[in-house]
Amino acid sequence: QVQLVESGGGLVQAGGSLRLSCAASGSIVSIGAMGWYRQAPGKQRELVATITGGGTTNYSDSAKGRFTISRDNAKNSVYLQMNSLKPEDTAVYYCNAGVVTTPTLIWYAYWGQGTQVTVSS
Repeated sequence: QVQLVESGGGLVQAGGSLRLSCAASGSIVSIGAMGWYRQAPGKQRELVATITGGGTTNYSDSAKGRFTISRDNAKNSVYLQMNSLKPEDTAVYYCNAGVVTTPTLIWYAYWGQGTQVTVSS
């Protein structure tokens, strides 16, 4: 089993910054791509940013230029630095990771429990 635990959400004014963190733990053999997704009330979950094990990043159009995804492979962690936040960034943010676990050595995509980000105008 693998657990992804997010932290760093909260309430911030428009134009402010937040840094989200997500740490994976459990019977981990290796972690591939990791990413952040978000879901606003009444909307579908959407991709925010992803990063491969080698550090290649991908961003949604809304995140480009404002958000930065990074990871620390030694800590099995992924981060999302969010700057110039807007009210429309308000959502629950979820961490995602593709993990190979022991003893099955099967790849599976795991999700965190989510952390609320609220941006006030």
